[in-house]
Amino acid sequence: MLFNSFTFLIFFPVVVTVYFVIPHRFRWAWLLAASCYFYMAFIPVYILILFFTIGIDYVAGILIENASGPRRKSFLVMSIIANVGVLAVFKYFNFLNANVNAIAEVFHWPYGIPALDIILPIGLSFHTFQAMSYTIEVYRGNQKAERHLGIYALYVMFFPQLVAGPIERPQNLLPQFYARHVFDYERVTRGLRRMAYGLFMKVVIADRLARYVNPVYNDVGAFEGLTLAVATVFFAFQIYCDFAGYSYIALGAAEVMGFRLMRNFNRPYLSRTISEFWSRWHISLSTWFRDYVYIALGGNRAAKPRWYWNLFITFLLSGLWHGANWTFVIWGALNGFYLIFSMATAGMRERMTASTGLAAHPRAHAALKILITFALTCVAWVFFRAASLYDAIHVLTGMITRPAPHQILPDLLRAEGITRLEVAYSGALVMGLMLFEVIQRRIDFPRAFEAQPVWVRWPAYYAACMAIWLLGISTEAKAFIYFQF
Repeated sequence: MLFNSFTFLIFFPVVVTVYFVIPHRFRWAWLLAASCYFYMAFIPVYILILFFTIGIDYVAGILIENASGPRRKSFLVMSIIANVGVLAVFKYFNFLNANVNAIAEVFHWPYGIPALDIILPIGLSFHTFQAMSYTIEVYRGNQKAERHLGIYALYVMFFPQLVAGPIERPQNLLPQFYARHVFDYERVTRGLRRMAYGLFMKVVIADRLARYVNPVYNDVGAFEGLTLAVATVFFAFQIYCDFAGYSYIALGAAEVMGFRLMRNFNRPYLSRTISEFWSRWHISLSTWFRDYVYIALGGNRAAKPRWYWNLFITFLLSGLWHGANWTFVIWGALNGFYLIFSMATAGMRERMTASTGLAAHPRAHAALKILITFALTCVAWVFFRAASLYDAIHVLTGMITRPAPHQILPDLLRAEGITRLEVAYSGALVMGLMLFEVIQRRIDFPRAFEAQPVWVRWPAYYAACMAIWLLGISTEAKAFIYFQF
């Protein structure tokens, strides 16, 4: 079920109303049933995969807590193998199989294993990582094993963040399912405002930018320089508004019912360095890889070559997590290279800043760093969005060698029904979003809005709803980009 669908517009109020009406002791069961229905709206039979991993990890958590010595680790390994095994079959088998087949053809080896004709279960990587965090935390002694099977199943399947995060930790989410949540008008309105903002980001900004981005990236060979550059910048904001929009809706939906989910985005395109960007973008995944991969590899508790290697491997795996394609692997590797290069050249860049006089102009220096970070991020996004490495290289070389300044709206895009006014409107939305986020650093808009009288707030609510309805790109719900992961 999509957050931006009419089905969810009916589903969510019903779930919330029943949740607050029924006795506290039945609420976990109601939320679990609602979450099952929410997930089964996609491909019903795939809920059996969730039940399988839930059963494995529920038992593993208890076994880990009760065991001692090497047996604890063996039970953890059993759980991880089960979770990674499901990912390997549904997400990575065909990718690995295609690469082995290509190698076999080069060396003329007999190889006849066919590809699997299966569809990737929606949100598989998200709820798999959330389940893995539970068993790892139990193994580390940071979390007690959950004895209530229904509560543990709800931890994995909680519908606001089931298919695209944020990826929660058991210490934060599990205790909240036992807490008694009462209806609180101010909290409910805060959650609904957050949902409305996320919906605006998705249907008004992201889906509109997609009208320009998709035709270009679906046939990159038909376009040149400036068109490719505009599509790449638009995609940077499309994926941000699409994914952050989902996260805002998820956080808001949970907040309405009294649950607190972790913040997943924090104005990432105002970052001054790549390191800062990754502390602001998809925070739940970045911290997951930091805590369970980077630190497990040794983190920065090693000589610089090993330290850099730990960073690079972490980003490489992060890229592979996003998709079974070499484009995602390159995307992860490129971001890892950015971070390592930034760390290795920190001293040299400080000396350059001092020698050029930029240090005496901190605002100009900050703006330059933000622009450079954004440009590097856009280059990486090319590999994330492109269908193949060939397409990615074409986009990058096309932007440099064939600038074609007059081709911001070529005939092929006009044929798609895109007008200059729509391109200008899309650009204005992007600039408005960035201006809003810049101002947000100084003004706490949610608190300032809450302080306004009713006669100001309610017309604003109606105006926001009408803006989403009238300015949204289509009445047909479009899937969120990160659903494919």
